[in-house]
Amino acid sequence: MTQAPARPLAPRRRYDREIVALAVPAFAALVAEPLFVMADSAIVGHLGTSQLAGLGVSSALLTTAVSVFVFLAYATTAAVARRVGAGDLRAALRQGMDGIWLALILGAAVIAVALPTAPGIVHLFGVSETAAPYATTYLRISVLGIPAMLVVLASTGVLRGLQDTRTPLYVAVSGFIANAALNAGLVYGAGLGIAGSAWGTVIAQCGMAAVYLYVVVRGARRHDASLRPDLAGIRACARAGVPLLVRTLSLRAMLMIATAVAARLGDAEIAAHQIVLSLWSLLSFALDAIAIAGQAIIGRCLGADDPQGARDACRRMLWWGGVVGVALGLLVWASRPLFLPLFSSDTAVHHAALPALVLVAVAQPVCGAVFVLDGVLMGAGDGAYLARAMLLTLAIYAPVALLIPTTGGGLTAVWAAMTLMMAVRLLTLWLRARSGRWLVTGATR
Repeated sequence: MTQAPARPLAPRRRYDREIVALAVPAFAALVAEPLFVMADSAIVGHLGTSQLAGLGVSSALLTTAVSVFVFLAYATTAAVARRVGAGDLRAALRQGMDGIWLALILGAAVIAVALPTAPGIVHLFGVSETAAPYATTYLRISVLGIPAMLVVLASTGVLRGLQDTRTPLYVAVSGFIANAALNAGLVYGAGLGIAGSAWGTVIAQCGMAAVYLYVVVRGARRHDASLRPDLAGIRACARAGVPLLVRTLSLRAMLMIATAVAARLGDAEIAAHQIVLSLWSLLSFALDAIAIAGQAIIGRCLGADDPQGARDACRRMLWWGGVVGVALGLLVWASRPLFLPLFSSDTAVHHAALPALVLVAVAQPVCGAVFVLDGVLMGAGDGAYLARAMLLTLAIYAPVALLIPTTGGGLTAVWAAMTLMMAVRLLTLWLRARSGRWLVTGATR
């Protein structure tokens, strides 16, 4: 009797093992990042409301600034993974060093701009007179850690490209513990107040960057890869990052539009929106972990001149994205009566949030497919298409969302527009994946 059915299962099991081995540590590392902000908020919150308000504004500014440069991780992952697939570890680590040098250059530029303009930036956000000094203090100190934060992004990309997501997990967990301990000691033990929180975070970030640099530099020396800055390589990293920067800015613009529209609907609506958005962001970490596995696996397959392997991996990750999306959707649906009271006791907030939560639950399988395909195309280095697709999505989403207040729509309409946004993204990404034009093999794209 033929054993043909057993053959397709072998690559599935292999990809399953790889996806789980890469995605689980990646998820834990992703969740560790928001815990930095939560720890800072818990410690600073006991200093006073003005201090906490100042921290909130400064943290939002810093988080936005760093998220803009997330292409340092994405582009580096794809480029390094291709070199690994091609069997050239020396070139892979050389590529990684170029990304790290670019991170240092961009970090220095951010410091040069942010230090003198910090008071003006805080003022633009309409911070109260009592909170503004604290926001400015925290921002001016914390911005000194931006180069370290960007080095962490680039180095994380290098290690993901090398198929290593465990080291970023260990560094993230250690960094969180160090950050919490330093903040508590400097804020209360040394009596530095909110400045102590900022310095504690900067020190923790620099420590994380130092560990990453040690790991990457050690690998580069082992494989005789140059550590010196290479202008051509740095320019190549920057060019690869520009489309991903456009993609990220477009996505951030859509999230900001949703928040701005919700704010115009009333206090209960914006409060409910923030609750739903926080849950949506948390769910995104789980799905983004699969996308990170996709970046590493797809880049390696294409670098190894294995387009069929890339297709097989894509299909298997789509299966995982769908299964995880369905599971998350059911979890949101089942827990919605318990979730809302954790954040608010206001029945008006609950009434506004419940229909939006239902939409979030229903949309999770779509979100799973979107995140996976996004990671697949990033791993393939198809940044130019991702940028065009996201700009098209923004052009469709923005007028729909901005018309909601004038048409009498509520928060449910805002999240219906968000669901539309994800559906448009799914269509554009699926058409690209189906076309096969992303299957460009070789050590470089």
